[in-house]
Amino acid sequence: SAEGTTYRTGFFLGDGTGAGKGRQNAACILDQWTRGSRRHIWVSKNQPLFEDAQRDWTALGGLPSDIIEISKWKIDQRILAPEGILFLPYATLRSARSDASRLDQIVEWAGPNFEGVIIFDESHEMGGVAGGENSLMKTEGSLQGIAGVQLQNRLPRARVLYASATGASEINNLAYAVRLGLWGPGTAFADREQFITRIREGGIAAMELVARDLKATGLYIARALSFTGVEYDILQHELTPSQIAIYDQYADAWSIIHQNLEDALEITGIVDPIENKTLNSMAKAAARSRFESCKQRFFGQVLLSFKLETLIPEIDHHLKQNESVVVQIVTTGEAILDRRLKQLDPEEFAQLDIDLSPRESIVDYLIRAFPTCQMQEFADDQGNVMSRPMFDPEGRPIHNQAAIEIRDALVEQICAMPTIETALDALITHYGTEHLAEVTGRSKRLVKHADGSQRLEPRSARTNLAETAAFMHGDKRILTFSDAGGTGRSYHASLDHRNQQTRIHFLLELGWRADKAIQGIGRTHRTHQAQPPVFRPVTTNCKGESRFTSTIARRLDTLGALTRGQRQTGGQGIFDAADNLESIYAKHALHDWYVLLASGKLKSTTLKDFERTTGLSITDQDGILSEDLPPIQRWLNRLLAMRIATQDSIFEEFMALVETRVDAAKTAGKYDIGVETILVESAEILSD
Repeated sequence: SAEGTTYRTGFFLGDGTGAGKGRQNAACILDQWTRGSRRHIWVSKNQPLFEDAQRDWTALGGLPSDIIEISKWKIDQRILAPEGILFLPYATLRSARSDASRLDQIVEWAGPNFEGVIIFDESHEMGGVAGGENSLMKTEGSLQGIAGVQLQNRLPRARVLYASATGASEINNLAYAVRLGLWGPGTAFADREQFITRIREGGIAAMELVARDLKATGLYIARALSFTGVEYDILQHELTPSQIAIYDQYADAWSIIHQNLEDALEITGIVDPIENKTLNSMAKAAARSRFESCKQRFFGQVLLSFKLETLIPEIDHHLKQNESVVVQIVTTGEAILDRRLKQLDPEEFAQLDIDLSPRESIVDYLIRAFPTCQMQEFADDQGNVMSRPMFDPEGRPIHNQAAIEIRDALVEQICAMPTIETALDALITHYGTEHLAEVTGRSKRLVKHADGSQRLEPRSARTNLAETAAFMHGDKRILTFSDAGGTGRSYHASLDHRNQQTRIHFLLELGWRADKAIQGIGRTHRTHQAQPPVFRPVTTNCKGESRFTSTIARRLDTLGALTRGQRQTGGQGIFDAADNLESIYAKHALHDWYVLLASGKLKSTTLKDFERTTGLSITDQDGILSEDLPPIQRWLNRLLAMRIATQDSIFEEFMALVETRVDAAKTAGKYDIGVETILVESAEILSD
């Protein structure tokens, strides 16, 4: 419109992890600094990265005092610095109160004619700006993503630089990059929503074209360190008979909990037991969602613990070979520790004896989320019978005694099950804090002594810096890090530090987010290193574990398509295409598997046993295959909680069907391999 504002086009620096984006960020600011522009803004993931920004700026000749922390001023104060590089984390950017906000404070300091540089370092932290949908409802956009977009809109002449090795693992997460001209006037897409919808419909091939078009227009660059010399060596742990027995025991326990959950839904009035009709859909969905998410996390932690039996001897072997070890994890168990500490009285706190076994997560679920609240029926305006929570005259929720008795019996049964060590604490206990450096986000940890006593040890961001320094200097030769230590940090064989031993990087736990996984991988393979690392993904022969690797492999394909213009580059060579069990071929194969199951033609399980064990329903009341079958992600989730032998049998049948689908696609010439590099002896351009 006539009142509209012209925005300066931005640029996306998508170089891979370890390629030196921090120095390039500083160089972009230095270019404007030497031209007389002395006010700039640097937004990054968290406060500890302030020291990294100072390091990169001073390496180019700047002064440490040039970079100013916004925390020096309260949210309602004017920033008095006449010039400088204003540093703040994304969490601070979104902070606000009724009478003031950090965003207003920054815009006031920048001034209406601001033409300085805005660095959005680790820009993927704004990825949730467009919101999305989950199985229950639509989700709102993230506050820090919205604040980042507002900052760009309110400073239209700013020189915006997005910097991230993992700009977006989903097309929806690219919505923060409003300065790239991907949608709007003069483009093929009227608005952001249309862009996201159309590209998502086009699949990974369309995402590859987005990245290539941006590169062609000079708005995007995505270089990566050479992986020459980097080695990959998968470490697979074969489950022992005793571990299989424990796994099967817990699988049976979860099956019992699931059956009792369905009974509790009926007893409390969430479901009508006579008509099998749902009276409170939100309560039912929430109960089942909590149950499934807790079950999934639990078995993930069990497999992590089982892997230690093979991992620890391998760590010892590498230490004897004068190599240093890095272990990548996601889960720290601090949430369970916090809840246990709150339950202690002063006397128990003085003599700590806390069990942080993954088993405790089941107990937590039963106590906190198992449905016991009594519902009462009512009719809405249309006469539909529904239910809602029942309260006593004093406003307190009424609980169903029968449901409570079911829950308490389950808690008693679970407490008698075998204990399982958490991976992180087991490693610390085995090697001791004097040999193992921990770089995680937890603010406290439980340290066990040789005599079995426990001590609560506080931790801070400064603790992580000290632990990193101890590892890089060679005082400690084992380092384990979580997401909190997986961005911007360096654990490689740096030529600037004493410890230049080869890094053996064990990928013990990758989690669900592809961008976090790749950020973690980039901690040990970086510029200015004495020697490249050895990456060792740690897996088991449990077929259900494919649920975790499949999701990461699929998202890495998307990440490679969006950040390199080629899907195969996302996994850095660690994952094979066969690891992605969420491809179109796998989805068709799963439909074939459902058909065979409903027809009674499978050897692994029967329809009745499958539906009872997993809680999935694939046929209607007439025994006909449902049109709305469970998606492959849900099927993989439920597979994880089945007995090991059953998992193996089901997976063998499923993979045979996948191979049949892939072979058929290749034979028909329809197999989608993505962008392909074709080597030729000569090429002639016939027309342009």
